[in-house]
Amino acid sequence: MAQILVVDDEPHVVKMLDFKLKILGHEVITAHDGDEALREVETKKPDLVLLDIMMPGMDGYQLLRKLKASEHYRDIPVVMLTAKGQEKDIVHGFDTGADDYVVKPFGFPELIARINRALDKGRDQ
Repeated sequence: MAQILVVDDEPHVVKMLDFKLKILGHEVITAHDGDEALREVETKKPDLVLLDIMMPGMDGYQLLRKLKASEHYRDIPVVMLTAKGQEKDIVHGFDTGADDYVVKPFGFPELIARINRALDKGRDQ
């Protein structure tokens, strides 16, 4: 299975995703802000990042730009997982480099389908 970095400042979201993704056999790494996430990416190079937008310090858009600007990390698929569900937010996420965009609250089966799609795309690169 895959190593997935979950980046969200809401502890209950991180805990729920950690639990459910581990049940499916994934290895889960967690971070609660963009700086912590960047350190985890640099040390572990996960197969996929689930990324919230609204976080203290470096927000999800800033982290996404850093990842996509790096030759070492630009191929890691990033799925935005956020409460920002307006069309302009979704377009901005894709324009910034997101591979997919899921709005909270989300259905877990849909999220897993999107994770699997992003992982398959990442393996093809």
